[in-house]
Amino acid sequence: MNETLEKIFHLKEHGTSVRTEIIAGITTFMTMAYILAVNPNILGTTGMDAGAVFAATAIGACIGTLIMAALANYPFVLAPGMGLNAFFAFTVVGQMGYSWQVALAAVFVEGIIFIILSLTKVREAIFNCIPPALKYGVTSGIGLFIAFIGMQNAKIVVDGPTLVGLYPFRAALLDGSFYTVGIGAFLALMGTLLTAILMAKKVPGGILWGILITWAAGMICEMTGIYIPDPAQGMFSVMPDFSHGIAIPSLAPTFMQLDFSAIATLNFLTIMLTFMFVDLFDTLGTLIGVASKADMLDKQGRLPNIKGALMADSIATTAGAILGTSTVTTFVESSAGVGAGGRTGLTAVVSAILFALSLLLAPIFLAIPAFATAPALIVVGFLMVSSLMRIDFDDLTEAVPAYIATIAMPFMYSISEGISMGVISYVIINICTGSVSKKQISPVVYILAVIFVLKYIFV
Repeated sequence: MNETLEKIFHLKEHGTSVRTEIIAGITTFMTMAYILAVNPNILGTTGMDAGAVFAATAIGACIGTLIMAALANYPFVLAPGMGLNAFFAFTVVGQMGYSWQVALAAVFVEGIIFIILSLTKVREAIFNCIPPALKYGVTSGIGLFIAFIGMQNAKIVVDGPTLVGLYPFRAALLDGSFYTVGIGAFLALMGTLLTAILMAKKVPGGILWGILITWAAGMICEMTGIYIPDPAQGMFSVMPDFSHGIAIPSLAPTFMQLDFSAIATLNFLTIMLTFMFVDLFDTLGTLIGVASKADMLDKQGRLPNIKGALMADSIATTAGAILGTSTVTTFVESSAGVGAGGRTGLTAVVSAILFALSLLLAPIFLAIPAFATAPALIVVGFLMVSSLMRIDFDDLTEAVPAYIATIAMPFMYSISEGISMGVISYVIINICTGSVSKKQISPVVYILAVIFVLKYIFV
């Protein structure tokens, strides 16, 4: 068995093993299993059948991830993207008034166009033209971004007078709310310290153990009454619920329900282009960040076989629309598996299998709380921020744009915005300082800068 896997995924060549890849695949899946619960909730607000969306989410993630493993042999895992599903539900359907069937059609068209662009190497050219310093900045920005997401999901960081602030532990103890939200935030903090200790001691699968132990602590707290679930506050039971038995929800309510009746309208074009823009640069940013952390980029900062990765992403988006879900894209949580040692498509295959199994074992996977996966995101964020060390801070024409890209992602809550700000600042600073004559800056970078500026003016 090991010899077969070695032949398929070239494990030794990538400095990994079957055991490491399996642990990495499980780790990635567990850090992003929340999408199985969140996506049906978000898309369900449009009138879509939640059970069908759950099945479409799991199947779409499984298909896209297997294609990634087959075409690129990378440890990247795909699923319906956060942000894109919110745009689908709350903007396209909620604000603009289109049906979810029309929104699915826009996602489908976006996927087809991306397949064409991937075949013509347009997306690959954009990836390769981004300067190395910006790539390191993007990697670090994603690290801060996912750490922020982890802290938000676990309620460590909450709304406050200063926009955001630390969860008010003392006040929560006094009014009794600590035993719902507060205990989750507390366990997430303890889980982060535990994960850091395990990694510092080089315990194999330290990130995965951090998730499992934090989850187990949550179950103990719930059984003893220390943790009191309250769905109204987004704090659900952490105990698997098999009361409804085991059954795979039907895909019928959303399968092949695309409506192309609005395809000739300007609004449809705007919707489709918005999906395209966010998906394109979120995906490129994720590939840059995760690949950089895994040392997959070559000396020129290029990702070998990126064409396969981009093609997998494009096909997954198209398949997801047919199944009945919003844009399927490469997940930034793939960095958790990379942090656990994943380096090949075997990591992706393991995650894909778990997404398939989730159709049968949904109660188990849906019970993994956000406060249990938060430590993984926070620690992986630390690993990615270390990319800043590769930037030459003595050259401000390189360092400042990288810094802007880094801080823009968490503060603007968007990977694509971080790339936009980074590229625009890179071009302006280098032109104004006369540094362009000393560097071989790709014309594509200038074109991207103009496009980004026009986006802020007209979109």
